[in-house]
Amino acid sequence: MAKVIILDERDNVATAMADIAAGEKISSGGGETVAAEEIPFGHKIALTFLADGAEILKYGESIGLAKGDIAQGACVHVHNVESQRGRGDRGASK
Repeated sequence: MAKVIILDERDNVATAMADIAAGEKISSGGGETVAAEEIPFGHKIALTFLADGAEILKYGESIGLAKGDIAQGACVHVHNVESQRGRGDRGASK
């Protein structure tokens, strides 16, 4: 069984289908990514360096923006992703 799932070639994160140990190599879209830390099942792993404010793409869709720089191989989850969905403070017209 694959350790991660990537559904779109534009994705810059992959979803862990099992726990991933720090230092473990995973196949990621034709390349390899080394886990910089433990990635729990269901969390995401950064496939590339994501600069502060970068769009996080999962399944080909934006799921939010990076809150601070995220290293390649780091865990990507609610602690370092700012959701952009349903934000009333982002200039929505009334």
